[in-house]
Amino acid sequence: MPEPIIFAIPKGRILDEALPLLARVGIEPAADFFNKSSRALVFATNQPHISLIRVRAFDVATFVAHGAAQLGIVGSDVVDEFDYSELYAPVDLGIGHCRLSLAGPADTPPPGLGESHIRVATKYPATTRRWFAAQGIQAECIKLNGAMEIAPKLGLASHIVDLVSTGRTLVENALAEQKIISDVSARLIVNRAAFKLRSAEVPALVERFRQAVGDAAA
Repeated sequence: MPEPIIFAIPKGRILDEALPLLARVGIEPAADFFNKSSRALVFATNQPHISLIRVRAFDVATFVAHGAAQLGIVGSDVVDEFDYSELYAPVDLGIGHCRLSLAGPADTPPPGLGESHIRVATKYPATTRRWFAAQGIQAECIKLNGAMEIAPKLGLASHIVDLVSTGRTLVENALAEQKIISDVSARLIVNRAAFKLRSAEVPALVERFRQAVGDAAA
């Protein structure tokens, strides 16, 4: 029997949209996947050679890049942040739409050309530094994993860079979206070595996802 294919899927906002897409590809998790009291992280599927692992979104890219999983689903924000050379992202899945944005206090202007330094609270330090560097501004990034919106109020940083969907959380914390850094959607990601070495299985799965996305858009 060949080694099983491990498919990494993210907890959180993308998961609910990813499950119907997996079903269209013919992958359905076992019943214990939907048991909210289960502490399991590895799940069988209706495909005997495919198992799912459910991990944090940022960890999906790491599992796939290092070959612990062969494929995964993750937002383009995560792909851009890590920029792993071992990752191949061949399919925009058309789900998980939001944007990565710069936000600051509603009563202050966005950083301008006259500024050379800014302190930013973010879960995306690499992306944030690159974006500000392109504007000629050095960004000092304070890494936070949540509650970014209170950082300006408490003086930790003057601005934040975070995912925005409706913008309601910003408004409720007296912040305003000032610049869109990138539009975000979920991508199918593949370990490059697995794509080559498991050419009888992995490329065919990629093509099934591409077809499923095309059918949904038709």
